[in-house]
Amino acid sequence: MNVKSIAIATLVAGTLDIASAIALTAAHGKSVAAMLRNVASGPFGDGVAQLGAAGAIAGLAVHFGIMAAMVTIFAAAVDRLPALGRRPVGFGAAYGLLLYLVMYWIVIPLRWPGALNHIRLGAIANALAIHVLLVGIPIAWIVARPVRSLARPVPET
Repeated sequence: MNVKSIAIATLVAGTLDIASAIALTAAHGKSVAAMLRNVASGPFGDGVAQLGAAGAIAGLAVHFGIMAAMVTIFAAAVDRLPALGRRPVGFGAAYGLLLYLVMYWIVIPLRWPGALNHIRLGAIANALAIHVLLVGIPIAWIVARPVRSLARPVPET
């Protein structure tokens, strides 16, 4: 695994994902800091809501930690199946879809039972688009770059 590619993909996809979450949160007139504390409450429990700015920073750390795991899993898959790296847009889109399904239909309902009771079609479309376009494809594009460059013929000089 290429640690540099994993770090870059984590920063890029993580930043795109959290920026979209911040934009959507603000657009709905909700508190960005509260949204970040909610992210932190996943592993740390509801008490993190009392931590103010420290809780929001913890939420950012949790977010990027989750993203690093997502990137590392894709990198491990590319190591074992290099063909994944030769079509990063298609496989990245598929990976983004898989990540969306796991996060929104397994992880979130396990942590917050009833979270899907008020889900709207627009929210599903937003989350799916974000996971495909801003998470899955960038991860695949960055992680698979070394695989793609190996697949190109070297020009003769």
